This record gives sequence, structure tokens and C-alpha cells, in this order.
Amino acid sequence: MDFGLVLQTDPPASRVISLMKRAERNGFTHGWTFDSAVLWQEPFVVYSQILAHTTTLKVGPMVTNPGTRTWEVTASTFATLNDMYGNRTVCGIGRGDSAMRVAGRKPNTLARLGEAIEVIRDLAEGREAEVDGQRMRLPWVRDGKLPVWMAAYGPKALALTGRKADGFILQLADPFLTEWMVKAVRNAAAEAGRDPDSVTICVAAPAYVGDDLAHAREQCRWFGGMVGNHVADLVSRYGDHSGMVPEALTDYIKGRQGYDYSHHGRAGNPSTDFVPDEIVDRFCLLGPPEAHIEKLRALRDLGVDQFAVYDMHDAQETTIDAYGAEIIPALGD
Repeated sequence: MDFGLVLQTDPPASRVISLMKRAERNGFTHGWTFDSAVLWQEPFVVYSQILAHTTTLKVGPMVTNPGTRTWEVTASTFATLNDMYGNRTVCGIGRGDSAMRVAGRKPNTLARLGEAIEVIRDLAEGREAEVDGQRMRLPWVRDGKLPVWMAAYGPKALALTGRKADGFILQLADPFLTEWMVKAVRNAAAEAGRDPDSVTICVAAPAYVGDDLAHAREQCRWFGGMVGNHVADLVSRYGDHSGMVPEALTDYIKGRQGYDYSHHGRAGNPSTDFVPDEIVDRFCLLGPPEAHIEKLRALRDLGVDQFAVYDMHDAQETTIDAYGAEIIPALGD
């Protein structure tokens, strides 16, 4: 199993770079960041410095979207980083939650997202593609490689992931829901004539190593609120008892009253009071190293290829070091 580190690009960027260097030293293979231009600093600028100060770490957004930048700009940015540092980027992409809503726009449609996945990958790898009716190619790209991993929760998004994406990003670490969603992605891939095992599975969730569970829960409760944004969209689309989405995912948002993006992805988010302890425990990895190892082995058995640690809490260095010292080595068996 591979391991990634997920951060927000809060200033100073030097701290983001320092934590990514620390992650590489501790055996992490991927460095991810949020991508929301209003809330945080521009990630691609920071990626250039992360790549310059690391040796093998792969970087990318978790996640970008088709609406913030034009597709040729997104592809050119990835291709430039790859040309400078040797194909060390991954494009995580989704419909766009905070990036679009904070700017007063609606998230992109799945149809637009599916088209963008193919266009961005083709352009970044040097092939010709069509953008807004215009055929184009990046003539300077040589031997470019850009895996595109899609974030998804709902049935239609999971099916699109299986049909078109190189990887699947699932932002929660509940084994029951992971099994359900991985199966949906792999079935869609098979139906599209693809090798289901060719789709990389990445589970991303907060991890907090320590014996004080009450404190760990409070530091990670924000995650249930972030996931709740996506679940609320699913409920509005499918209904909360439609059978299209597991009730284990939809029931907990019944007490949700709204969401303030100024606290998005941050410990102490006041918009997440509705998230019960049970959901925090199910969605996150909390407790001593042994508890993390046990849950990660269960996820690995379900076909998860990478676990990406959301490290937005008050024990960032401690968590990275604990993973490097005890948890990552245990998952190498």
C-alpha cells in the first residue's frame, strides 16, 4: 500500500514544503493539496517547490475541477511540472465543491467532468484534443504521463470513474462504504471493457495517532462536515431512502443546518456540530498505531492501493513521524 499526505496550501508555503519533505523522508509516496483559489494559495506554484525539494514524491490536487481553469491551462501546467521534474504529478479531479461555490458558481456537471478527464490527460501527454470546438495540441510535450484520478461518491459519478479515470479517490475510510464504492467503480470499468484492476484505488481521510480519542475526534470532526456537503448533494438528487446511496452514508446528515466554507477542512469547524462520534470513528483513522494498522489492513484487503492522510489538525509532524516509524512499515508485509 502506498501512502500520501494531504495538506491545505495555507501560507507560509515554506511550511507546506517542509511537511512534504518530512513525508517523503518517512516513506510517503504522494503529496496532495486542496485546490480552491479563494480559500488557499495557488497549489501549482507550491508544487514546483515541493518537487524541487524532494526526489521521488509525486504531487497533485485533491482535487481540482474543470471550471476553475481552462483545460489547456490545466494540462499545460501539469505537463510543465512533468517536463521539469520527470512525470511526478497526478491529476486528482472532481466536480468542484469549495472552489466553485466560494466563487459563486455551481459545481460542474458529470458530463463536463468526463470530457475534461480525457482532454486534460490527452493534452498533458502530448496528444491532440478538442477544447470548446478548437482542436489543439501542446507541441513541446515529450514523453508526458498524467494519471487522472476522479473523486466520487454517488452512483453516476462512480460509474463515470470506472469508465474513464485512471484512479478513484474516495474521501472517507469506512470499510463498509469503501467495499460498496470500489465494487461500483470496478463493475463500471468491466462494463466499459477496461481491466477493473487497472483503476488505482485511493482512500483519503484524516488520521490522528494517539491515545486521547476524545481529543482526536474533535480535531477530525470537520471531515464529517466536508463529506456531508457531498452527501447533501446526493440526497437532493436521489433521495435519502432511494436505495441508490447506502443509508449508512446519508442518515447522519439529517441534522445538518448549512455550511460555512470559511472554516472548510479545519479543526474546530463550527458547521460540523451535527457530526456524531460514530461517523468520526468510521470515516477517520484514530487511536494508537495498532488501530491504524488494523483498519488499513482491512482497507487493503478491499483493494485499496493508497491511503492519503488528511493532516489538518494539531499534530501534523507527530502523525507523519508515527506513520513513518510504525504504520507504513507494517503495511509493507
